[in-house]
Amino acid sequence: MLFIAFLLHLLLLSALESFIFSLFLLLLPPPPSKSVFPPASAGIISGGAILSLLRLLWQPFSTFVITLSVPSIPGDDEIYHRGSLHSNFVDSSLLLSLAPNMDVYCPPRKRQRVTAASINKRNEKVKSFLLEKQQLCSIDALPDECLFEIFRRIPGNEERRTAACVSKRWLMLLSTIQASEVMDVQLGSSRKPLPDLNLADTDVFEEDMDNSIECNAYLARCLEAEDATDTRLAFVAINSVGHGGLGKLQIRGGIATCKASDVGLAAIGRCCPSLRVLSMWNVPLVSDAGLVAVANGCPMLENLDLFLCPRISDDGLIAIAKKCPNLTSLILDSCSGISNGGLQAIGRCCPKLLSVTVKDCPLVGDKGVSGLVAFASSSLVKIKLQNANITDVSLAVIGHYGKSITELSLKGLQNVSERGFWVMGNALNMKSLASCTISSCPGLTDLGLEAISKGCPQLNHLCIQRSCNLSDAGLRGFSESSRKLERMHLEECNRITLCGVLDGLLKCNLRLRSLALVKCLGISDITCYVNELPTSLSLRSLSIRDCPGFTSCSLALVGKICPNLRQIDLSGLVGVTDVGLLPLVKNSECQLVKVKLGGCLSLSDESIFALVKAHGSSLELLNLEGCSKVSDKSLMAIVKNCSMLKDLDISRCNISDLGIAALASAKQLNLRILSLAGCSRVTKKSLSHLGKMKLSLEGLNLQQCKLINAHESLLPGDYSVLRLVGFHQLGCPTRIGFAS
Repeated sequence: MLFIAFLLHLLLLSALESFIFSLFLLLLPPPPSKSVFPPASAGIISGGAILSLLRLLWQPFSTFVITLSVPSIPGDDEIYHRGSLHSNFVDSSLLLSLAPNMDVYCPPRKRQRVTAASINKRNEKVKSFLLEKQQLCSIDALPDECLFEIFRRIPGNEERRTAACVSKRWLMLLSTIQASEVMDVQLGSSRKPLPDLNLADTDVFEEDMDNSIECNAYLARCLEAEDATDTRLAFVAINSVGHGGLGKLQIRGGIATCKASDVGLAAIGRCCPSLRVLSMWNVPLVSDAGLVAVANGCPMLENLDLFLCPRISDDGLIAIAKKCPNLTSLILDSCSGISNGGLQAIGRCCPKLLSVTVKDCPLVGDKGVSGLVAFASSSLVKIKLQNANITDVSLAVIGHYGKSITELSLKGLQNVSERGFWVMGNALNMKSLASCTISSCPGLTDLGLEAISKGCPQLNHLCIQRSCNLSDAGLRGFSESSRKLERMHLEECNRITLCGVLDGLLKCNLRLRSLALVKCLGISDITCYVNELPTSLSLRSLSIRDCPGFTSCSLALVGKICPNLRQIDLSGLVGVTDVGLLPLVKNSECQLVKVKLGGCLSLSDESIFALVKAHGSSLELLNLEGCSKVSDKSLMAIVKNCSMLKDLDISRCNISDLGIAALASAKQLNLRILSLAGCSRVTKKSLSHLGKMKLSLEGLNLQQCKLINAHESLLPGDYSVLRLVGFHQLGCPTRIGFAS
């Protein structure tokens, strides 16, 4: 049967070839009078060529392909040069005679040479074609407008968060959708929601979000350095929806690392209407456009903190003032583009403003500060001005309109004179002022300080730093007028003497509870005091630090003058010895709680033994840093007498492994912080003793001692809980902390 079918197919093929050949002859035009071709006898067409041509015509219509064996004709299937039969260009081998009166020109066809390069090029074309075809079938082929309409119809917050994880394009598009643009797509009552196949991942995400929820039930995010990008901000904006909303955002960038710009901040403004706190530090790419987007989308903003944002000007601040009426706190630090107009708008449009800080803003002057204080006089409670280009006018306005101010800080005001402080005090309108800090203001004199005390009857805390024009007379006049003063801090006031402190503060003020004298070169020993020594029964805390003229001679009188001290700080007093400290310890009628003796190089074990024996039952903090004469004997006394001690600093003391062993063996001690920095006699033998203290110890400082190089030994066995963490309590960059 197959043979018969084969024969029938051949017959049909032959008949079709004859029909097509005849049709081809009929369609040819009549021959010209003079043929341009060579005579017909010049060449004879081969039957194989005609059969090949007809087979190509027949192939699309045949049911199956039959390959006929045709004799190979040179020049048709093989690749080689054939010798020419004629000398002229158009030789007879190129002419096919189809009829006696008709000639057809037919050039020779040779098989194309196939190389590896052509195959690769063909594959690349195929791949590009398939890729284009695939993209045409993908949702990514849709323009942004279509995707925007699709995304705004996504029904739930969880679905939108999932879609944002598909690609960066989807994330940025979703972040451009405002809450008012989301369409509420309601599912039919008969339609059940699809099950969540990513339930496990969702639980992990919920747990991560819960870890960022603060006590007031809103999310807080902090992006630092390389993490501060537009993509990250968009991700935070999308993922905070539905979890109480983003309430606090902190961006801690840098000039070279921070890539956050207006695009990311605009996403926050569109998707986080519940934002209450915005803090941006060192963000050079954010301009007024980003701040305007936050103002338009975050009407609940309460706290705004801008530090080193050079591209933000008055326009952004005015937008915040108009759109965020709930603003209560504003901090502007090193913002070179903000001037008086922005501050005036804040004071005019923010009736709930409580706190304002302006630091290192060169364009802010009297107009901005005066307008802010005048407009917000009824609500403003806290003002901090540092390195501002203001004059006596601003201080006069503060004194006149500052009826609600309770905290005032003035630092680095070089253009303010004595008249400014005098007018501010004599305005007699700052009756609510409770805390005042004045630093590096050359205009502060005795007259100005006395005027402040008269105009501020409720003042209970005064801090004066680097004031070269303040003397004992001003201190005495201030003390006579300020009867409610409880805390005073004097730093680098070199014209203040110990006699002035005794006459002005301790004698005139009966409510003073805390006194600090730091780096005051005028504080020195009293050689002659004509009056009777005063007694301050109210003083609880005394700090005399880095005053080189204060020695043991004056320290011996402190116990008689201040018998009720609870805290004492004598750090940096090189001239203090056991002779001065022992009378202070014996004359103290109240139990000492905190004692700092760092830098007192002349103190020995005798003073420490007397201290812990008399006040060991109440002592909670003891700092002996740099007391090189303190040895293991003092640690033995501490172990025996101190039961409440929590913080012990014996850095750079003459301590050995024996003292560490004694501390570790004390059952009544529950030390939380221990500093052994610079103790060269502490070796690896103390590792086992420190391991016993891991249940109570939270901070361990081992800097610059032989033990720090061997901390890897703590990892195996019983010491695997020891890890490196930051040590902020003692001012050291690294500590080793225990974790249970």
